Amino acid sequence: MSTPRFPKPLRSTFLGISVGLVLGVSISFAVTVYAAKDQDKIPLEQIQTFSQVFAIVKSNYVDPTSDKKLMDGAINGMVSALDPHSAYLSPKEFKEMQVLTDGKFGGLGIEVTGDHGVLKVVAPIDGTPAAKVGIKSGDLIVKIDGKALQGIGLQKTVDMMRGKPGTQVTLTILRPPQALPLHFTLTRAIIKVQSVRATMLAPGYGYIRISQFQENTGSATRKAVEHLEQEANGHLNGLILDLRNNPGGVLGAGVETADTFLNKGLIVYTKGRTADSDMRFSAHGPDYLHGAPMIVLINGGSASAAEIVTGALKDDHRALVMGQRSFGKGSVQTVMPLSNGGALKLTTALYYTPAGCSIQSQGIVPNIEVQPANARQRALNADLLNESELHGVLKAPDECSKATPQYTIALPVSATATTQSTQEDEAMAASAVLKPDLAKDYPLHEALAILEGKAVPVQEAKGQTVDTVIPPPKAVGQ
Repeated sequence: MSTPRFPKPLRSTFLGISVGLVLGVSISFAVTVYAAKDQDKIPLEQIQTFSQVFAIVKSNYVDPTSDKKLMDGAINGMVSALDPHSAYLSPKEFKEMQVLTDGKFGGLGIEVTGDHGVLKVVAPIDGTPAAKVGIKSGDLIVKIDGKALQGIGLQKTVDMMRGKPGTQVTLTILRPPQALPLHFTLTRAIIKVQSVRATMLAPGYGYIRISQFQENTGSATRKAVEHLEQEANGHLNGLILDLRNNPGGVLGAGVETADTFLNKGLIVYTKGRTADSDMRFSAHGPDYLHGAPMIVLINGGSASAAEIVTGALKDDHRALVMGQRSFGKGSVQTVMPLSNGGALKLTTALYYTPAGCSIQSQGIVPNIEVQPANARQRALNADLLNESELHGVLKAPDECSKATPQYTIALPVSATATTQSTQEDEAMAASAVLKPDLAKDYPLHEALAILEGKAVPVQEAKGQTVDTVIPPPKAVGQ
């Protein structure tokens, strides 16, 4: 039952570079050569203005500047003005991207995106240098090896973090609400991440952690389910799928993972301006869990392919989603090679969940929200951990923007927001190599309680907490 059910072309479809660029994570991308349409009108007036500016800069700028530098800068400016994920790749940068795909460089294992001249951390990857030193979702990288990043550009800042394995790099980070910057020294490494890990949380109840979506993640997830079922004497009573701090990855892997738990139904579809940008991906079955209840854990570091899986399982009524609203990276980037050896990474479509909701800048709203008891921490999470806060972000149709959680669970008041956040981070880091610590990981603890049919503390409209048994999810129409 563990053979892949998708053809190779689907598994190698490019899902952008998730959010910005994965430093040390294998990616896949489809390349197509595109020609300008003959019928497109050439904006002669704007081209004349550009020629004027070019000539003035060439003749009058204080330092002599090469034509190549000016033209590359103009192209970069044109593309980067579109959205945070489109980019022009010089021949050198395109070649480095292909090296990145092969995993033959030293990285940090950190997912970042550009925002107002600095780098925003979407998520560190389990077991990598970034995760080991304590880099967190929402951190703002303002300096690399003491050099300020303002005005450098996303691709060059990414290059500054890559390097020979074994060499070190120092990151200066702002982490609100802390007033003083933090300094982390990391040792670059070849990033080889085991994307799927599984264990039993309690008799009959399994746990699968997916740290990112690689080419083999779908098949690895199916094998993990089979292994857990064997440990449970052939039948699981429930499963928790942990996608917290999962920055995404390969589209086909996300589709295969969702299909692991579905018998039928739409998983995701895309819509763009051109006919070849419109795609639909559906489940083929069988459901490897045989309808057993599921809960998917997400947070603000869950992005891209992780949101596709979550949206499919939620909209197809296969799983309850629990945690915080996801990041909201729902755009498709296509890499188009250019005649000079470079490439254009261009946003060409948006992703939509089976219910027709755009993921872009909205994210996935959980059925069960787990929020800090501290109002200030809740406000910080809302500001730091979502795509909609990025400069120049694409805004999607807002048909589903008013979605709200059905239930809200607050973190224990006895623990400060900072302490609880640290405990949860530690628990997720430990899950990369060890059995998760239910005593420290409160969302995971409550998710297991829900699957077991136990009451959990739910906040009502007036603020009081009432112990409530939340009905476990049931597979509908599967």
